[in-house]
Amino acid sequence: MRNKQLLIAIFCLVSSYAGYAQLTYGTTGLLHAPSAEMQRDKTVLIGGNFLHKELTPPTWYYNTYNYYLNVTILPWMEVAYTCTLFKAEALGLGPYGYSGFTNQDRYFSLRLRLLKEGQFWRYMPAVVVGTSDPFTSSNTQVAPTEGNGYFCRFFLAATKHLSLGSEEVGVHLSYLYNNRTEYKLNGVAAGITYHPSFHPSLRLIAEYDSKDISFGATYLLLNHLQFQIEMQQMRYFSGGIAFKIHLR
Repeated sequence: MRNKQLLIAIFCLVSSYAGYAQLTYGTTGLLHAPSAEMQRDKTVLIGGNFLHKELTPPTWYYNTYNYYLNVTILPWMEVAYTCTLFKAEALGLGPYGYSGFTNQDRYFSLRLRLLKEGQFWRYMPAVVVGTSDPFTSSNTQVAPTEGNGYFCRFFLAATKHLSLGSEEVGVHLSYLYNNRTEYKLNGVAAGITYHPSFHPSLRLIAEYDSKDISFGATYLLLNHLQFQIEMQQMRYFSGGIAFKIHLR
């Protein structure tokens, strides 16, 4: 009996604090579309991903990788720093003897929660505003439509979780904007998440990111290791892993 109780306690610990980091941005969200979910206060995420070229701006006409550090500084504020790898050939360095991944694009992301779910009334959704890679820094003369703000986006997101019997479904709606010439993410994005009651550490995700429809899943192992996979346009695989800790 004691062993059974211990297993139940461990299972509850593993599945209680599922956090969700986006592959491309290293921020809390769905797969590529934002959500209004937040990590637990003082959560630190360190992760890396394989990114199919269909998931990235046209600058990456090849598959690439990224890595990130994400910190929830306060219950209502999240900051992330993300680096995405460039190949030397894409930077015109091939004639100089360089090859493979030799440089990286760096940017910050910020998410601010305006409303908690259920804050003023039972059906109140959570609301978050945020941005990733908001400004170019390659050249002060470069217009914000160009330059190296490759992953630029601004968004407003709302999330509401619904209980359907013993099951939980999350409904997510957001509006995205940027004025990039080559990688427009503008308009409405939406998604649905599902936590199976028989295994809450697993989360299934379907989304429309204002450009493509995708399907994927996250899995939280032992409350520290988060795995994520995505099928962009239902065809192109991206995936990654993150290590999560909670600071006291």
